[in-house]
Amino acid sequence: MDGTARRTIISMRGIYKRFYIGAPNELEILHGIDLDVEEGEFLSIVGPSGSGKSTLMNVIGVLDRSTEGSYLLDGMAVSKARDDELSSIRNRKIGFVFQNFNLISRTNAQKNVELPMMYAGVPAARRTARARELLEMVDMGDRMTHQPNELSGGQKQRVAIARAMANDPAIILADEPTGALDSRTGRMVMDLFHRLNREKGKTIVLITHNRELALETDRFVTMRDGRLYRGDTGEEVRYGDR
Repeated sequence: MDGTARRTIISMRGIYKRFYIGAPNELEILHGIDLDVEEGEFLSIVGPSGSGKSTLMNVIGVLDRSTEGSYLLDGMAVSKARDDELSSIRNRKIGFVFQNFNLISRTNAQKNVELPMMYAGVPAARRTARARELLEMVDMGDRMTHQPNELSGGQKQRVAIARAMANDPAIILADEPTGALDSRTGRMVMDLFHRLNREKGKTIVLITHNRELALETDRFVTMRDGRLYRGDTGEEVRYGDR
């Protein structure tokens, strides 16, 4: 980043996530997470399997609620939102990119990109124009009418990135986006994320087990046993009183 002061787009304080609450086998996965992400930042959260990354991703992506703590996303109090509001927040504020693409089969690339806009009530003509524009942006303009089974892994991921951009979200949340790709194709996908961050100013949160990818981003935090640490240090991420 260029050092210019930017507003905080993700602000988490004291985030706990517990399962089987009140049962003898109650399990606490997240142990009081604090996290701030600035607008336009490219942040990675790196850690091994079982560290709590997926659980944290689900909370950041509003796919699950925290058991305790506060979460502000682009100024909205996620932790206090109703279920119907959470659905709207997910669709409008967050663009998701998953390891396994999550494209709709038997639906071509253009229609896959249009889907989030359809849920947001965008008129058909605008959906079509926007989907074509985004597919051109990710160099998939010549594959608009192709279905997922006609695309390579890298092509599917580029369609997924275009879909993530459909509603011009506040953040892109990428969960192991190169995990199912070979190294050359994974490099192309990471270059695309860097371009979106640099040229479009997109805030990107990358979830990965790959430390080399994490080192490419503006900043990285390490997740171990349900806690976040600054970079490679043993210093836990904390932001003052809760």
